[in-house]
Amino acid sequence: MGILDFLFPKHCVSCKKIGDYICADCFSTISFNPYEICLVCNRGSIDGLTHPICKTRYSIDGAFTSISYKGIVKKLVYQFKYKPFVSNLCNILVDLMYEGLIQKEQFIKIIEQLSIEAIVFVPIPLYKSRLKRRGYNQAQLLAEGLSKKLNIPTVDMLLRVKNTRSQVGLERKKRIENISGAFSVNFNIPAFAKASAGEANIFLVDDVLTTGSTLLEAARVLKRNGIKKVWGIALARD
Repeated sequence: MGILDFLFPKHCVSCKKIGDYICADCFSTISFNPYEICLVCNRGSIDGLTHPICKTRYSIDGAFTSISYKGIVKKLVYQFKYKPFVSNLCNILVDLMYEGLIQKEQFIKIIEQLSIEAIVFVPIPLYKSRLKRRGYNQAQLLAEGLSKKLNIPTVDMLLRVKNTRSQVGLERKKRIENISGAFSVNFNIPAFAKASAGEANIFLVDDVLTTGSTLLEAARVLKRNGIKKVWGIALARD
């Protein structure tokens, strides 16, 4: 135990037991089998892929989530995103996200069918004022953590150009309206030229997926700018 752990011991965010941010008892309540949906129609999708009948030229190809957004997971994510901004929860959340994803047969199938050089993680960006206030982008931390585990690079290919209101509490239609026009492509990075030439497959990374409106909009922007394949991955499914 380090001196900081002795002076400021970690405790479970749910039951407050001293030891770590999540104790064994609370860990056992986490569900690694969240209900997957087709983001276009918002109906169930067994494999997480967009239904063939729902696919359009600019729609996302599918989305995968690792755990269910309830109980201790809600508390972990809240502590990660809001004051007092416990950013070192990232390691635990990355582990949970990784363990959930490698259990997804379709996700593994996609990864195995492609060369690692053809895959890029793209975190959903924060607007500059929110980034400044929080000090970090939680989606970027998750993406970078997964990058180390899967040896897939993280690239800031998207920019947040619209200061949207929080999506929390909004119905699906309002979420879609709120996020519309929020993103643009970062044309100044070399990785974009490669990706738009059809040489990269994008996995958008976010923390929580509810209706999928954020991932849909981000995928639409990327595909309108030449990206051929875009999937989404998120830590938790609400």
